[in-house]
Amino acid sequence: MASSSHNQDRTDDSHGDGLQPLDISVAFPQATPASIFPPPVSDYYQFDDLLNAEERTLRKKVREVMEKEVAPIMAGYWEKAEFPFHVIPKLAGLGVAGGTIKGYGCPGLSITGSAMAAAEIARVDASCSTFVLVHSSLAMLTIALCGSEEQKQKYLPSLAQFHTVACWALTEPDYGSDASSLKTTATKVTGGWLLDGQKRWIGNSTFADVLVVFARNTSTNQINGFIVKKSSPGLKATKIENKIGLRIVQNGDIVLRKVFVPDEDRLSGVSSFQDTNKVLAVSRIMVAWQPIGISMGVFDICHRYLRERKQFGAPLAAFQLNQEKLVRMLGNIQAMLLVGWRLCKLYESGNLTPGRASLGKAWNSLKARETVSLGRELLGGNGILADFLVAKAFCDLEPIYTYEGTYDINSLVTAREITGIASFKPAVLGKASRL
Repeated sequence: MASSSHNQDRTDDSHGDGLQPLDISVAFPQATPASIFPPPVSDYYQFDDLLNAEERTLRKKVREVMEKEVAPIMAGYWEKAEFPFHVIPKLAGLGVAGGTIKGYGCPGLSITGSAMAAAEIARVDASCSTFVLVHSSLAMLTIALCGSEEQKQKYLPSLAQFHTVACWALTEPDYGSDASSLKTTATKVTGGWLLDGQKRWIGNSTFADVLVVFARNTSTNQINGFIVKKSSPGLKATKIENKIGLRIVQNGDIVLRKVFVPDEDRLSGVSSFQDTNKVLAVSRIMVAWQPIGISMGVFDICHRYLRERKQFGAPLAAFQLNQEKLVRMLGNIQAMLLVGWRLCKLYESGNLTPGRASLGKAWNSLKARETVSLGRELLGGNGILADFLVAKAFCDLEPIYTYEGTYDINSLVTAREITGIASFKPAVLGKASRL
């Protein structure tokens, strides 16, 4: 049970020196910290009208849990770069793990409902959102789309309740954007496979019970998928330290040394790298909604802050420059919401292409970058304190801007689709190296 075996949390405000940190509301009484989250004011174009009753109810539920259970403790855990395992049962209670998967204890949500829930989680804390997305929209979805009936029945019910936690291991130290060139190998032996290689940047990997690992079949030279248990001999996951963003997420380096995987844990639906696109199409929609949620949270904080904080005898909200920045942030959010919503509808109608998914993720993360930068400006010196969310969101957005395809790579995926020309591998690389 991941939620119990890893519940070794210190108190939120412990620094190991026996001293309690000064309450930010006492140190800075002129503005309310993000531990008390503001009401939502960023849905200016009333996006709720586009949701059905079930989706609106889910949005409200996720928002309330995140504001009550996560907002008060997120800055402390972010500062310590530790994961709040005691929150996992609260996240399980949201009923969002498994997203659109039907059956096996999964909620069978609409793609819009699932994406909107991801945004609401990210509105309060981007790390919690990433934890859920890795577990649900990558690992669980891979088992659902590429696994056998036996594998679905064996793994999905426990994962849907967060009784066990999963991770998704594709990226390697030498292969990030060029993931299809991965070098981890899978060699057929009697009764199963031996995996050898390394993976890097794998979220949840330091405590995951189930690892979905991609490796190159030494017989066919094609990419295959495997379900690996954390207790497997030869498997080691080590936390990556010193990150500046998504610090609560436990990214890891994984080493596999002759890790045996029985035949029944090979994902038969993964016979080449192209099979991962079925999963990435959905996960890119989810990741396109993370910047929406982050931007909404930053706007909501800034809106309250500018009304509370006074300078020159007037609230900051009274100054024209601040009003313009706030409105620019608001405009970005409305546009991002509509892009995210349209991605969901394209998926539902069967018209979502890799290029469309990539453009949504790239454009939303770019606009979110601008939005949180404006928020950091609006908060002045307090814009560098995690207590007011914006500094944390500013840092958390950077890895999101990069993962699930960097802005540049996603742009090239879309460009390939609209021009018919792939530009990933420069043809003049040899000449350039000799200049």
